[in-house]
Amino acid sequence: MPGFELFGPEEKQEVADVMESGFTFRYNFDHIRNDRWKTREMEALLCEKMNVKHAHLVSSGTAALQTAMAAAGIGAGDEVIVPPFTFVASVEAVFMAGAVPIFAEIDETLCLSPEGIEAVITPKTKAINLVHMCGSMAKMDEIRTVCAKHNLIILEDACQAIGGSYKGQALGTIGDVGCYSFDSVKTITCGEGGAVITNNEDIYNHAHMFSDHGHDHVGSDRGAEDHPIMGLNFRISEMNSAMGLAQLRKLDKIIDIQRRNKNQIKEAMSEIAEITFREIPDVEGDSAGFLTFFMPSEERTIEINKKLAENGVDGCFYWYINNWHYLANWQHIQQLKSPAALPITLIKDKPDYTKVAVPKSDAIMSRTISMLIKLSWTEADIKQRIENIKRAFA
Repeated sequence: MPGFELFGPEEKQEVADVMESGFTFRYNFDHIRNDRWKTREMEALLCEKMNVKHAHLVSSGTAALQTAMAAAGIGAGDEVIVPPFTFVASVEAVFMAGAVPIFAEIDETLCLSPEGIEAVITPKTKAINLVHMCGSMAKMDEIRTVCAKHNLIILEDACQAIGGSYKGQALGTIGDVGCYSFDSVKTITCGEGGAVITNNEDIYNHAHMFSDHGHDHVGSDRGAEDHPIMGLNFRISEMNSAMGLAQLRKLDKIIDIQRRNKNQIKEAMSEIAEITFREIPDVEGDSAGFLTFFMPSEERTIEINKKLAENGVDGCFYWYINNWHYLANWQHIQQLKSPAALPITLIKDKPDYTKVAVPKSDAIMSRTISMLIKLSWTEADIKQRIENIKRAFA
């Protein structure tokens, strides 16, 4: 999956262009940058590839999430429905916005379920943070129906799912605002980086201002710009954008490789009777970064995960005990640990996160293993991997 597997002369050339200009700031200073605008180029290419009106690059996927929430008007006291299975940034960003994360159940898509969302909606619910985990999508039609019924903002966290789609529409572009991550181990990488994408002009305008101290970016004199809103510094550099631009041009190739490699391994594993596979609402839109399967019990899942490692099948994740990705292991979230008081600590009747119960999600995740799909595998590597998998199950 990681785009760094396909690093080559293209990335080197784009980075060299920035070094030749000697200038890495994404805004202004036209007279010394020799007409090199890598961030603008990547944003334009994102819009083209995703068929979306606006794309704004920032310094990370987490910055994209926080920027998107601010731009969409999500803030103090608003409840935001989140999944218990995600990278922890999806929840941390809600806290940092002054909003209140409300955990809801997932289903066998590994994403928030329509029923799970409906069950936790209150008069304070403002939005859902819909995370497309491990490269595939949630039940988008049903979830959009629930959100329309309750007038909820849909923030699509597609940080792990760039290149995926649902019924022909790019993941991240279906809701009100979407986010991508381009960190070192994502499908495409900027080294560090992220993006906010939207068809809503107001959200876009707030996003590009909020991520640069509220600058309106009007004119060519940075010192003369107005500040219509307050903001922070989530700017991406031209160096990161240069790398990402080369990677984004390879996205279609990356997705094709992932799908081909995944299909070969999935076909072989389909012969193993005790395995069932993750539900994918639109199989053709799967970005195929992971092959996720379920075992019949938690005990058997633990056993097989161990045997896969012993038989040389690397890149297999048992998320249920993973400190990065599952609620049960986030003690800092449960106990609201922070070097300073979080805004939520001032909110009355806030949830007791040490007592959050998501039994349906526990039942699913305790039986789940996700296998990373690599871009660098040769046909011989895949053949050997299949043999190793069968030996682990034997």
